[in-house]
Amino acid sequence: MTVVDDDRIHMADSNDERTLDDMFEALERMGVPEGYKAEIVGGNIFMQPQQKIHWDLIANLYDQLRNKHQRTRLVSDVRVDYPGHLNGLASDLTLLAEGATMTDKGLCRYQEVEFVAEVISRSTGMNDYGPKKDAYAAAGVPAYLIVNPYTGKCVLHTTPKDGAYPEPQRFGFGEPVDLTDTPVGLVLDTTGFPRD
Repeated sequence: MTVVDDDRIHMADSNDERTLDDMFEALERMGVPEGYKAEIVGGNIFMQPQQKIHWDLIANLYDQLRNKHQRTRLVSDVRVDYPGHLNGLASDLTLLAEGATMTDKGLCRYQEVEFVAEVISRSTGMNDYGPKKDAYAAAGVPAYLIVNPYTGKCVLHTTPKDGAYPEPQRFGFGEPVDLTDTPVGLVLDTTGFPRD
């Protein structure tokens, strides 16, 4: 005689889809090591060590944006859930729309993101050029800047259309990055950007 476990059958038939909240709660229980940043890209968890050069670049960008925008509009390493499959991204620097509000879970709304900057890390750079770029474009983020201290170059994506960015603009460190036609509204000075 065979005994059938109804609970097991029910579990196998149910949709066992993970949510971003479930995944971030599991990360909190496990604990992200000090000095590491964690985010979820396409349902995969990535942790990367924060390095001084990485922080120096973020701080430089922050200082320049802070000269024009209120501090409350700028966030760093703060979770924003973007369109696509399980994209809980914690961008290096995000400019929110004036008067931006939080979700009922206390998260920033991707619909109110006006600019994102990502500083490349060796271990996760492929995300910045691929799935994260796609998530930002799908969300309609008007300007997305990738800063690469290994190549000494910046890549600027603007004006997404139909969920994709057109061909980007490229700048070497030392060249000005013109963001005057974006919500950022200024020209970034990259002469002080350190290289790794």
